[in-house]
Amino acid sequence: MVFSTNPDFDPNDFIEEEEVEFLAPEKQNLRVMLDRKQRKGKVVTLVTGFQGPEEDLQELGKKLKSACGTGGSVKNGEIIIQGDFCNRIIEHLKNNGFLKTKKSGG
Repeated sequence: MVFSTNPDFDPNDFIEEEEVEFLAPEKQNLRVMLDRKQRKGKVVTLVTGFQGPEEDLQELGKKLKSACGTGGSVKNGEIIIQGDFCNRIIEHLKNNGFLKTKKSGG
C-alpha cells in the first residue's frame, strides 16, 4: 500500500508476520553439499533445509564455522562455509542432534 485517503487507515493491519515452523534438531532434514557455481571456482560447503527461526540458523552457522576453523556466512536460509568440509560438518551436525543430515550431490 503506497497511499490511502481513508483517515482511519492503519498500515499495520496489512502486515503479516511469517511464522516459521520450528522442528526439533532430530527431525530436521539437512543437506550438505559442495558448490562452485557463481563463486569464481572457489569451493564452498552448503548446508540447506534448516527449518526454524533465523536466529537459530545464525547460531548454527557460527558453530559450524568455529568447528571448521574457517569463514562463511548465512544467506537465504543456507549456511555457506568456505572450503570442502562436508564430512566434518556432517559429523558435527550428527553429534549435536541433527540425526537426519545427509550428503547431497556428487
